[in-house]
Amino acid sequence: MKIPNDLKYDDKGLIPAVVQDWKTNEILMVAYMNAESVKKTVDSGFTWYWSRSRQKFWKKGETSGHVQQVKEILYDCDQDTLLIKVEQTGPACHTGSRSCFYRSFSG
Repeated sequence: MKIPNDLKYDDKGLIPAVVQDWKTNEILMVAYMNAESVKKTVDSGFTWYWSRSRQKFWKKGETSGHVQQVKEILYDCDQDTLLIKVEQTGPACHTGSRSCFYRSFSG
């Protein structure tokens, strides 16, 4: 994979990453990346994010074992959002749910 030079990061150097199951297209989670975590992801083949609250890198699944193996990375027409298609091992959400999107406005 080659990282595009024209990605647009926000004023904090971050770009949102929507994470999707590569087989089912289910949206698993949304996280943020900076240029270095994008590079770590491309180099390793596993997702790395930037924690806005802890101000540090984290590899998805480094403590739980619920890793995300990258299958494809796409970016949108404005070059300011990533879509990362992954093979998810175990649940993606820290609550133990398969996806972080398990709650609905309708209850």
